[in-house]
Amino acid sequence: MIIVRRAAVGDASEIVRLRGVMLAAMAGAPPAPGPWQEAARETLRDRLAEPQDAMGVFVVDKPDGPGELAAVAVGTIERRLGGPDNPGGLTGYVFNVVTDHGYRRRGYSRACLEALLDWYRERGVGKIDLRATADGEPLYRSLGFVPTSGQTLRLSLSPAD
Repeated sequence: MIIVRRAAVGDASEIVRLRGVMLAAMAGAPPAPGPWQEAARETLRDRLAEPQDAMGVFVVDKPDGPGELAAVAVGTIERRLGGPDNPGGLTGYVFNVVTDHGYRRRGYSRACLEALLDWYRERGVGKIDLRATADGEPLYRSLGFVPTSGQTLRLSLSPAD
């Protein structure tokens, strides 16, 4: 049986470590160590200490590594303007689903993601978006995610001086 739990503040470093595993899978190479890691840990520590209404983080512990995580799923809720397909405007965004290399094909990511989807349902979220790697797409499709019709465009702004 897979035991999924809500992440705690003390899990922040492990979640950031797993984020690096996910980013490596998306980019084809591990991300360079840098300030992003401490900034991510700080964000997680802050968000995990808050009431759990805007960020859901679900983890599975390594069965053979106390204090280490095997898998994580992270998502947020945003209130956008409503529209015909989402009148209330609540939109979820899943941005971190990953299982550590030695623990894959055991259902850990699925279990974490299902817990996150339940969290969204409990909060009345009507639409959930994510970006998928080729490896992750079959899992997402099996849970009902479908491609969207629009293309995603991005602009990266430099910080104001």
